Amino acid sequence: MMIRRQESPSHLPRWALVALVLLTISSRVVQAGEARGELNLSQVPYKIVYETFRDNNWELFIVNADGSGPVNLTRTPDVDEMYPHASPDGTEICFVADEGKGKQKVRNVYYMNVDGTGRTKVATNARQSCWSPDGTTIAYLKGEFEEYCVRDFATKGLFFYDLKTGKHTANPNEKIEHLYNICYSGDGNWVLATVHGGMGFKHATLAIEAKGGRVFDLGIPGCRPDVSPDGKKVAWGAGDWELAVGDLDFSTGQPRVTNRRAAVKSAEPIKIYHIDWSPDGKYVAFSRGPNHKNLGEAPEIVGVKAKDWNICVADAAGTGTWAAITTDGNCNKEPDWVPVAEKKVR
Repeated sequence: MMIRRQESPSHLPRWALVALVLLTISSRVVQAGEARGELNLSQVPYKIVYETFRDNNWELFIVNADGSGPVNLTRTPDVDEMYPHASPDGTEICFVADEGKGKQKVRNVYYMNVDGTGRTKVATNARQSCWSPDGTTIAYLKGEFEEYCVRDFATKGLFFYDLKTGKHTANPNEKIEHLYNICYSGDGNWVLATVHGGMGFKHATLAIEAKGGRVFDLGIPGCRPDVSPDGKKVAWGAGDWELAVGDLDFSTGQPRVTNRRAAVKSAEPIKIYHIDWSPDGKYVAFSRGPNHKNLGEAPEIVGVKAKDWNICVADAAGTGTWAAITTDGNCNKEPDWVPVAEKKVR
């Protein structure tokens, strides 16, 4: 009797190995979806807003924490809205909008009520805005070039917009350039951001004095930081396959990150990006999907399509428990938690 040797993965042809990897990834996604009950996301009293590409247009959607009840907040077929960030009280959302066509296309910063009404323009040729902890100010970056581009670090200068007075103030450090993904510290005295090829850095995550000129390298690899609502922790993308969390320490006068640990991990070729803390600090939302590039740009960049990407939620304690809350793969990225609050119109 001839006994057929059972082939190990290392003896399989290349096409079969690829199929095996994809099957394994698919199995993990299913298992992650089954973990939803363990997270009890249906009981989480917050919503999540995110960007999504539908009918050849970027829109902003808001959903419950478990992904139920999706609502399109923008509904603008001629304008692409992206990069949403909710105000600390949950009543408003700032975002960027790509407006115009061809050489007239420009990215601008806006804010609106959480139900999509009351859209107000903040700045022209600006990007990657965020709220101050007290909700009175929107920080943003100016575009480096007049000509439109999606490159996330094509920025120059850090600016602050006072919602009450309408006044714009520039950070006094005139050397600020090539920042992306800005966020405030808990006390509002610092702005954290990633820099790429600027300010004397090749690539680093910085703490920048909001009203002063000091700049410190936090010494953490990766990009796109997000400070926890209590100001005591920071989360960031430590790489394409890992989201990390660390303690944020300002006590010595020189900001630093300690006690670094992994919050979420992923296996190649599935990337994980855009981590964001829930208001109570118990969960993190993030984007997850394969590395399909468009126009040579990475899918995690704002304005670049990210086919098969979805929004996920994980236990911030780093237990590895997470679930996908969107499943349509419509370039779902840049999640931001929204505290549920009574409607307020400025």
